[in-house]
Amino acid sequence: MNHTRKISVLSMTAAMSFLLMACTGQQESPTSTSSSAPPASSAATSQSSETTAAKEADAGATRSYTDYMGHAVNIPTSPQRVIFAGETFSDVLALGVQAVGSDSGTMKGSVYEDKLTGVEDVGFPINLEKTLNLSPDVILVANTDEAAYQQLAKIAPTLMFDTFAPLEERLPLLGDILGKKEQAKQWVADYQVQEKAMWKALQQAGIKQGETASVFTYYPGDRLFVMAKTGLSQILYQPDGFKPTPKIQEVLQEDVGFKQIPLEALPQFAGDRIFILTPVAKEAQDSTDAMLKSALWQNIPAVKQGHVYTIDILKSGSDALTRQWLLQKLPEIMAK
Repeated sequence: MNHTRKISVLSMTAAMSFLLMACTGQQESPTSTSSSAPPASSAATSQSSETTAAKEADAGATRSYTDYMGHAVNIPTSPQRVIFAGETFSDVLALGVQAVGSDSGTMKGSVYEDKLTGVEDVGFPINLEKTLNLSPDVILVANTDEAAYQQLAKIAPTLMFDTFAPLEERLPLLGDILGKKEQAKQWVADYQVQEKAMWKALQQAGIKQGETASVFTYYPGDRLFVMAKTGLSQILYQPDGFKPTPKIQEVLQEDVGFKQIPLEALPQFAGDRIFILTPVAKEAQDSTDAMLKSALWQNIPAVKQGHVYTIDILKSGSDALTRQWLLQKLPEIMAK
Protein backbone atom coordinates (compact mmCIF):
# COMPACT_ATOMS: atom_id res chain seq x y z
CA MET A 1 0.00 0.00 0.00
CA ASN A 2 1.75 3.12 -1.23
CA HIS A 3 0.81 6.74 -0.61
CA THR A 4 1.87 7.58 -4.17
CA ARG A 5 -1.73 6.87 -4.89
CA LYS A 6 -3.13 3.47 -5.33
CA ILE A 7 -5.78 1.73 -3.36
CA SER A 8 -7.87 -1.04 -4.47
CA VAL A 9 -10.62 4.76 -8.73
CA LEU A 10 -24.80 5.32 -14.38
CA SER A 11 -22.84 6.93 -16.98
CA MET A 12 -24.66 10.09 -17.95
CA THR A 13 -24.51 11.05 -21.60
CA ALA A 14 -23.49 14.67 -21.91
CA ALA A 15 -25.76 16.51 -24.29
CA MET A 16 -24.00 18.91 -26.58
CA SER A 17 -26.41 21.05 -28.58
CA PHE A 18 -25.60 22.17 -32.06
CA LEU A 19 -27.46 24.85 -34.03
CA LEU A 20 -30.33 23.53 -36.07
CA MET A 21 -29.68 23.70 -39.74
CA ALA A 22 -31.08 27.02 -40.89
CA CYS A 23 -32.97 27.57 -44.07
CA THR A 24 -30.77 29.22 -46.65
CA GLY A 25 -32.08 32.57 -47.79
CA GLN A 26 -35.68 33.76 -47.80
CA GLN A 27 -38.26 30.98 -48.16
CA GLU A 28 -39.71 31.10 -51.67
CA SER A 29 -43.29 30.35 -52.66
CA PRO A 30 -43.89 26.91 -54.23
CA THR A 31 -44.13 28.48 -57.67
CA SER A 32 -40.98 30.54 -57.36
CA THR A 33 -38.40 30.02 -60.10
CA SER A 34 -35.79 32.20 -58.48
CA SER A 35 -32.25 31.01 -59.21
CA SER A 36 -30.60 33.21 -56.57
CA ALA A 37 -30.89 30.61 -53.76
CA PRO A 38 -28.33 27.79 -53.83
CA PRO A 39 -29.58 24.20 -54.09
CA ALA A 40 -30.52 22.61 -50.74
CA SER A 41 -27.76 20.02 -51.09
CA SER A 42 -25.21 22.79 -51.58
CA ALA A 43 -26.44 24.66 -48.50
CA ALA A 44 -26.31 21.50 -46.38
CA THR A 45 -22.80 20.72 -47.58
CA SER A 46 -21.70 24.28 -46.80
CA GLN A 47 -23.16 24.18 -43.27
CA SER A 48 -21.71 20.72 -42.63
CA SER A 49 -18.28 22.02 -43.61
CA GLU A 50 -18.68 25.00 -41.29
CA THR A 51 -19.75 22.76 -38.40
CA THR A 52 -16.80 20.43 -38.98
CA ALA A 53 -14.42 23.38 -39.14
CA ALA A 54 -15.85 24.75 -35.90
CA LYS A 55 -15.39 21.39 -34.21
CA GLU A 56 -11.82 21.12 -35.40
CA ALA A 57 -11.05 24.65 -34.26
CA ASP A 58 -12.54 23.92 -30.84
CA ALA A 59 -10.63 20.64 -30.60
CA GLY A 60 -7.41 22.43 -31.41
CA ALA A 61 -7.87 25.21 -28.86
CA THR A 62 -5.74 25.02 -25.72
CA ARG A 63 -5.41 26.83 -22.42
CA SER A 64 -2.96 26.84 -19.56
CA TYR A 65 -3.78 24.80 -16.45
CA THR A 66 -1.69 24.31 -13.31
CA ASP A 67 -2.25 21.07 -11.41
CA TYR A 68 -2.11 20.72 -7.63
CA MET A 69 1.54 19.71 -7.75
CA GLY A 70 2.49 22.87 -9.63
CA HIS A 71 2.84 21.60 -13.22
CA ALA A 72 1.76 24.34 -15.63
CA VAL A 73 0.49 22.63 -18.79
CA ASN A 74 -1.29 23.62 -21.99
CA ILE A 75 -4.33 21.37 -22.25
CA PRO A 76 -7.17 21.17 -24.80
CA THR A 77 -10.20 23.27 -23.92
CA SER A 78 -12.37 20.32 -24.93
CA PRO A 79 -10.41 17.06 -24.53
CA GLN A 80 -11.62 14.21 -26.74
CA ARG A 81 -9.20 11.38 -25.91
CA VAL A 82 -8.76 11.23 -22.15
CA ILE A 83 -6.66 8.80 -20.15
CA PHE A 84 -7.42 8.78 -16.42
CA ALA A 85 -5.25 6.57 -14.22
CA GLY A 86 -6.43 6.68 -10.64
CA GLU A 87 -8.79 5.14 -8.12
CA THR A 88 -11.58 7.68 -8.72
CA PHE A 89 -12.03 6.81 -12.39
CA SER A 90 -15.82 6.86 -12.19
CA ASP A 91 -15.65 10.63 -11.64
CA VAL A 92 -15.03 10.76 -15.38
CA LEU A 93 -18.06 8.57 -16.07
CA ALA A 94 -20.24 10.74 -13.83
CA LEU A 95 -19.45 13.68 -16.13
CA GLY A 96 -20.50 11.75 -19.22
CA VAL A 97 -16.95 11.43 -20.55
CA GLN A 98 -15.89 8.18 -22.21
CA ALA A 99 -12.18 7.87 -21.50
CA VAL A 100 -10.02 5.94 -23.96
CA GLY A 101 -7.76 4.50 -21.28
CA SER A 102 -7.37 3.84 -17.56
CA ASP A 103 -5.86 1.35 -15.15
CA SER A 104 -9.16 -0.51 -15.54
CA GLY A 105 -7.66 -3.88 -14.69
CA THR A 106 -7.79 -2.82 -11.03
CA MET A 107 -11.51 -2.00 -11.26
CA LYS A 108 -12.85 -5.53 -11.53
CA GLY A 109 -15.54 -5.99 -8.92
CA SER A 110 -16.29 -2.26 -8.70
CA VAL A 111 -19.86 -0.97 -8.84
CA TYR A 112 -19.14 0.50 -12.27
CA GLU A 113 -17.32 -2.44 -13.85
CA ASP A 114 -20.01 -2.73 -16.52
CA LYS A 115 -19.26 0.84 -17.64
CA LEU A 116 -15.68 0.06 -18.70
CA THR A 117 -16.46 -1.30 -22.18
CA GLY A 118 -14.18 0.39 -24.69
CA VAL A 119 -11.74 1.66 -22.05
CA GLU A 120 -8.25 0.31 -22.73
CA ASP A 121 -6.37 -0.97 -19.71
CA VAL A 122 -3.06 0.93 -19.61
CA GLY A 123 -1.95 -0.97 -16.52
CA PHE A 124 -0.55 0.01 -13.16
CA PRO A 125 2.08 1.32 -13.19
CA ILE A 126 0.90 2.93 -16.41
CA ASN A 127 2.38 1.36 -19.55
CA LEU A 128 4.01 3.97 -21.76
CA GLU A 129 3.65 2.03 -25.02
CA LYS A 130 -0.06 1.39 -24.49
CA THR A 131 -0.53 5.03 -23.57
CA LEU A 132 1.25 6.21 -26.71
CA ASN A 133 -0.82 3.91 -28.94
CA LEU A 134 -4.05 5.47 -27.64
CA SER A 135 -3.03 8.95 -28.89
CA PRO A 136 -4.46 10.80 -25.87
CA ASP A 137 -4.90 14.56 -25.93
CA VAL A 138 -4.73 14.75 -22.12
CA ILE A 139 -3.54 12.35 -19.40
CA LEU A 140 -4.66 12.55 -15.76
CA VAL A 141 -2.74 10.54 -13.19
CA ALA A 142 -3.11 10.04 -9.45
CA ASN A 143 0.48 8.84 -9.13
CA THR A 144 2.72 11.63 -7.86
CA ASP A 145 5.98 10.04 -9.00
CA GLU A 146 7.80 12.81 -10.86
CA ALA A 147 9.94 10.51 -13.01
CA ALA A 148 6.83 8.71 -14.29
CA TYR A 149 5.15 12.05 -14.87
CA GLN A 150 7.98 13.32 -17.05
CA GLN A 151 7.77 10.22 -19.26
CA LEU A 152 4.02 10.62 -19.73
CA ALA A 153 4.37 14.34 -20.42
CA LYS A 154 6.40 13.45 -23.51
CA ILE A 155 3.36 11.65 -24.92
CA ALA A 156 0.61 14.20 -24.22
CA PRO A 157 -0.27 17.06 -21.84
CA THR A 158 -0.27 15.42 -18.40
CA LEU A 159 -1.73 16.55 -15.08
CA MET A 160 -1.38 15.08 -11.61
CA PHE A 161 -4.88 14.85 -10.15
CA ASP A 162 -5.61 14.70 -6.42
CA THR A 163 -7.91 11.69 -6.08
CA PHE A 164 -7.82 12.04 -2.29
CA ALA A 165 -9.55 15.44 -2.45
CA PRO A 166 -13.18 15.54 -1.24
CA LEU A 167 -15.73 14.70 -3.92
CA GLU A 168 -17.33 18.15 -3.66
CA GLU A 169 -13.97 19.74 -4.54
CA ARG A 170 -12.64 17.04 -6.84
CA LEU A 171 -15.52 16.78 -9.33
CA PRO A 172 -15.71 20.53 -10.14
CA LEU A 173 -11.93 20.53 -10.71
CA LEU A 174 -12.26 17.59 -13.07
CA GLY A 175 -15.18 19.28 -14.80
CA ASP A 176 -13.01 22.33 -15.37
CA ILE A 177 -10.23 20.23 -16.89
CA LEU A 178 -12.58 18.25 -19.16
CA GLY A 179 -14.77 21.14 -20.26
CA LYS A 180 -17.72 19.85 -18.18
CA LYS A 181 -18.12 22.56 -15.55
CA GLU A 182 -21.91 22.70 -15.63
CA GLN A 183 -22.29 18.92 -15.58
CA ALA A 184 -20.00 18.72 -12.55
CA LYS A 185 -21.89 21.47 -10.72
CA GLN A 186 -25.24 19.77 -11.35
CA TRP A 187 -23.97 16.31 -10.39
CA VAL A 188 -22.63 17.54 -7.06
CA ALA A 189 -25.86 19.45 -6.33
CA ASP A 190 -27.97 16.36 -7.03
CA TYR A 191 -25.67 14.17 -4.97
CA GLN A 192 -25.82 16.48 -1.96
CA VAL A 193 -29.62 16.32 -1.96
CA GLN A 194 -29.48 12.51 -1.98
CA GLU A 195 -26.79 12.48 0.70
CA LYS A 196 -28.78 14.71 3.03
CA ALA A 197 -31.82 12.45 2.61
CA MET A 198 -29.72 9.39 3.49
CA TRP A 199 -28.39 10.88 6.72
CA LYS A 200 -31.87 12.01 7.70
CA ALA A 201 -33.13 8.46 7.22
CA LEU A 202 -30.23 7.01 9.24
CA GLN A 203 -30.83 9.46 12.08
CA GLN A 204 -34.50 8.48 12.13
CA ALA A 205 -33.33 4.86 12.32
CA GLY A 206 -31.32 5.55 15.47
CA ILE A 207 -27.96 7.10 14.50
CA LYS A 208 -27.22 9.80 17.06
CA GLN A 209 -25.72 13.19 16.31
CA GLY A 210 -22.02 13.25 17.14
CA GLU A 211 -21.44 9.50 16.92
CA THR A 212 -17.95 8.52 15.81
CA ALA A 213 -16.99 5.96 13.20
CA SER A 214 -13.82 4.26 12.03
CA VAL A 215 -12.88 2.20 8.98
CA PHE A 216 -10.26 -0.55 9.05
CA THR A 217 -8.84 -3.00 6.53
CA TYR A 218 -6.02 -5.50 6.25
CA TYR A 219 -3.52 -5.84 3.43
CA PRO A 220 -1.13 -8.74 2.80
CA GLY A 221 1.76 -8.92 5.21
CA ASP A 222 -0.51 -8.77 8.24
CA ARG A 223 -0.74 -4.98 7.83
CA LEU A 224 -3.69 -3.26 9.47
CA PHE A 225 -4.74 0.15 8.14
CA VAL A 226 -7.10 2.81 9.38
CA MET A 227 -8.72 4.79 6.57
CA ALA A 228 -8.59 8.58 6.65
CA LYS A 229 -8.98 10.90 3.64
CA THR A 230 -9.97 8.32 1.06
CA GLY A 231 -12.43 5.52 0.46
CA LEU A 232 -15.47 4.92 2.66
CA SER A 233 -14.30 7.52 5.18
CA GLN A 234 -15.17 10.29 2.73
CA ILE A 235 -18.85 9.44 2.83
CA LEU A 236 -18.91 8.80 6.60
CA TYR A 237 -17.17 11.97 7.81
CA GLN A 238 -19.75 14.54 6.81
CA PRO A 239 -21.48 17.40 8.71
CA ASP A 240 -24.71 15.38 8.89
CA GLY A 241 -22.86 12.10 9.38
CA PHE A 242 -20.30 10.53 11.67
CA LYS A 243 -17.31 12.18 13.29
CA PRO A 244 -13.76 10.77 13.26
CA THR A 245 -12.34 9.64 16.59
CA PRO A 246 -9.62 11.90 18.05
CA LYS A 247 -6.90 9.47 16.91
CA ILE A 248 -8.31 9.36 13.39
CA GLN A 249 -8.58 13.15 13.40
CA GLU A 250 -4.83 13.21 13.98
CA VAL A 251 -4.35 11.03 10.89
CA LEU A 252 -6.63 13.31 8.87
CA GLN A 253 -4.52 16.28 9.91
CA GLU A 254 -1.50 14.48 8.48
CA ASP A 255 -3.30 14.83 5.12
CA VAL A 256 -3.01 11.14 4.22
CA GLY A 257 -5.52 8.72 2.79
CA PHE A 258 -4.76 5.91 5.23
CA LYS A 259 -2.24 4.87 7.83
CA GLN A 260 -0.85 1.57 9.04
CA ILE A 261 -1.35 0.93 12.75
CA PRO A 262 -0.38 -1.92 15.10
CA LEU A 263 -3.20 -4.24 16.12
CA GLU A 264 -2.77 -3.37 19.78
CA ALA A 265 -3.55 0.30 18.96
CA LEU A 266 -6.89 -0.57 17.33
CA PRO A 267 -9.03 0.19 20.43
CA GLN A 268 -7.62 3.74 20.47
CA PHE A 269 -8.92 4.31 16.92
CA ALA A 270 -12.22 2.45 17.26
CA GLY A 271 -15.35 4.60 17.05
CA ASP A 272 -18.95 4.14 18.12
CA ARG A 273 -19.46 2.43 14.76
CA ILE A 274 -16.83 0.29 13.07
CA PHE A 275 -16.66 -0.56 9.38
CA ILE A 276 -14.46 -3.41 8.18
CA LEU A 277 -13.46 -3.47 4.52
CA THR A 278 -13.23 -7.12 3.50
CA PRO A 279 -10.00 -7.59 1.52
CA VAL A 280 -9.43 -9.51 -1.70
CA ALA A 281 -6.16 -11.31 -0.93
CA LYS A 282 -6.46 -14.58 0.99
CA GLU A 283 -3.60 -13.61 3.33
CA ALA A 284 -5.36 -10.37 4.24
CA GLN A 285 -8.63 -12.24 4.75
CA ASP A 286 -6.88 -14.58 7.18
CA SER A 287 -5.48 -11.59 9.11
CA THR A 288 -8.97 -10.10 9.30
CA ASP A 289 -10.46 -13.35 10.60
CA ALA A 290 -7.74 -13.61 13.26
CA MET A 291 -8.44 -10.04 14.43
CA LEU A 292 -12.19 -10.67 14.66
CA LYS A 293 -11.57 -13.69 16.88
CA SER A 294 -9.13 -11.93 19.19
CA ALA A 295 -9.93 -10.96 22.79
CA LEU A 296 -8.74 -7.45 22.02
CA TRP A 297 -11.42 -7.12 19.33
CA GLN A 298 -14.16 -8.70 21.43
CA ASN A 299 -13.62 -6.16 24.21
CA ILE A 300 -14.13 -3.08 22.04
CA PRO A 301 -17.42 -1.31 23.06
CA ALA A 302 -18.74 -1.03 19.47
CA VAL A 303 -18.20 -4.76 19.00
CA LYS A 304 -20.06 -5.59 22.21
CA GLN A 305 -22.97 -3.43 21.07
CA GLY A 306 -23.12 -5.03 17.63
CA HIS A 307 -22.16 -1.82 15.84
CA VAL A 308 -19.81 -3.47 13.35
CA TYR A 309 -20.44 -3.55 9.59
CA THR A 310 -18.59 -5.14 6.69
CA ILE A 311 -18.26 -3.85 3.13
CA ASP A 312 -16.41 -5.33 0.17
CA ILE A 313 -13.28 -3.20 -0.22
CA LEU A 314 -13.82 -3.12 -4.00
CA LYS A 315 -17.14 -1.37 -3.40
CA SER A 316 -15.96 1.11 -0.79
CA GLY A 317 -14.23 3.73 -2.92
CA SER A 318 -14.60 7.50 -2.80
CA ASP A 319 -15.20 7.82 -6.56
CA ALA A 320 -18.44 9.42 -7.73
CA LEU A 321 -20.42 6.36 -8.81
CA THR A 322 -19.40 4.30 -5.79
CA ARG A 323 -20.35 7.19 -3.50
CA GLN A 324 -23.72 7.35 -5.22
CA TRP A 325 -24.17 3.57 -4.84
CA LEU A 326 -23.24 3.75 -1.16
CA LEU A 327 -26.00 6.27 -0.51
CA GLN A 328 -28.43 3.44 -1.24
CA LYS A 329 -26.36 0.63 0.25
CA LEU A 330 -25.19 2.13 3.54
CA PRO A 331 -28.65 2.19 5.16
CA GLU A 332 -29.13 -1.44 4.10
CA ILE A 333 -25.79 -2.49 5.60
CA MET A 334 -26.44 -0.69 8.87
CA ALA A 335 -29.95 -2.15 9.18
CA LYS A 336 -28.59 -5.71 9.33
